[in-house]
Amino acid sequence: MNKSLAALAIILAVAHQGSAVAASTTELTVTGLITPSACTPALSGGGVVDHGKISAKDLDPNPNSPTDLPIATLQLTVSCGSQILFALNGIDNNPSSYLPTGYGLGLINNTQKIGSYNLEFRNVVADEQTTYPMESSDGGTTWQDIDRAAWSVGTLAGFGIGIGSNRRPDPIKDLRTDMLVYTQIAPSSRLDLSNEVPLAGSATLEVKYL
Repeated sequence: MNKSLAALAIILAVAHQGSAVAASTTELTVTGLITPSACTPALSGGGVVDHGKISAKDLDPNPNSPTDLPIATLQLTVSCGSQILFALNGIDNNPSSYLPTGYGLGLINNTQKIGSYNLEFRNVVADEQTTYPMESSDGGTTWQDIDRAAWSVGTLAGFGIGIGSNRRPDPIKDLRTDMLVYTQIAPSSRLDLSNEVPLAGSATLEVKYL
């Protein structure tokens, strides 16, 4: 049925053009998408960081002092069919609780932002070479070093061996890195803690081909 309708649409379009002044040219468009060898990212522990039970009385009430939770470390690997240029894109799955300082941890009463968490790459190895993390805020045109620094939310993360002005991602087949997760809870004076509050941080790491 769909094929018949498509053919009919083409016939009608040609018939309509024929009733007007005939054009001496026509346009052909050929589209498609060739995808590179697929890359598969994976996180240790199923990508879960569990901070367990946190007592409300242990949270700092100072309006300017969020509470730091213990740093968690996951192992991130990216395996590709062959060496290819790629970057990682972080997507906050709870955008309503997003903070400029990091990915969101959810809301209390739909208004109070519980806190945030940030990611940092350490001990990066790509194809058995020591490699350095970098980030781009302009879609991959320019890159800045983030070695020993948090990966900024909303930027792409790339990996390469170059330093200084030569800093750009390199084609990689197999990447492995420690990924540190820094979690902060907002000051308790800003939160309604009369009931149990679950931390609901969720993010997706997406491979973007460059």
